[in-house]
Amino acid sequence: MPDLQTLFIWIIPVLFAITLHEAAHGWIAGKFGDHTARMMGRVTLNPVKHIDPVGTILVPAALLIMSTGFIFGWAKPVPINFNALRSPKSGMIWVALAGPGANLIMAIGWLLVAFLAINMNIPILLKMAGAGIFINILLAVFNLLPIPPLDGSRVICALLPNPLAYRYNQIEQYGFFILIGLMFMGGFTYIVLPIFGLVLRGMSTLTVLTLFGLMAFIFCKD
Repeated sequence: MPDLQTLFIWIIPVLFAITLHEAAHGWIAGKFGDHTARMMGRVTLNPVKHIDPVGTILVPAALLIMSTGFIFGWAKPVPINFNALRSPKSGMIWVALAGPGANLIMAIGWLLVAFLAINMNIPILLKMAGAGIFINILLAVFNLLPIPPLDGSRVICALLPNPLAYRYNQIEQYGFFILIGLMFMGGFTYIVLPIFGLVLRGMSTLTVLTLFGLMAFIFCKD
C-alpha cells in the first residue's frame, strides 16, 4: 500500500488533469454554439462534477493498491451535442482537441513547476511536478488514439465523408474492448510510450528555449 505522501503527490495532478480536460471540451463546445455542458454544470473546475466511478475512483485505487508507481484515470465524459455546433465538422475537431490541448498546456505548467522546485530545493514539489507532467502527457497521447470514443476518433470522424464517418462510429460499441486488448498486447509499450517520449522531449526543448529567450530579453532590456 502506498503511503500518504505518495497519494498526495499523485492525487492533485490527476484531479487537475481530468477536470481541466473535460471542462475544456465543454468550454470550447460553448464557443462553437453547443451549451449542453454548461447547462449541465460541467464547465467547471469542481472535480466532483467530473467524477466517473470507474475511471476516477476504481482504476486509480487499483493502481495504488498494486503499487504500480503511478496513477492513471479518466473523468466522466462531458455531454456534447455535435449537431448544435455552428459548424459541426470543424467544431467537432476543435472540441475534440480541446481536452488533449488542455493537458499539454498543463504539462508545460508542471514542467515550469519542476524547474522552480529544483531551484528552490523542494523535493516533494518536484515529485508532484513529475507526476503532473507524466499524467498530462499520457492523457493527451492516450486520448488522441483514433479509437472511438477517444478524442482522436472525433477528429478522424470530422475529416471523413458522412457515410464513412457513420461506419467508423459503429466501432465505438467495441472501443472499450479494443483498448483493453491493446493494453494486454503491449499497445501502450509500442504505441503510447514512444509518442509520450517524443512529446516530452519536444516540450522540454520548447520550455528551455522559451526560458532562455525570456532571460535574454530581460538581460538585453536591462
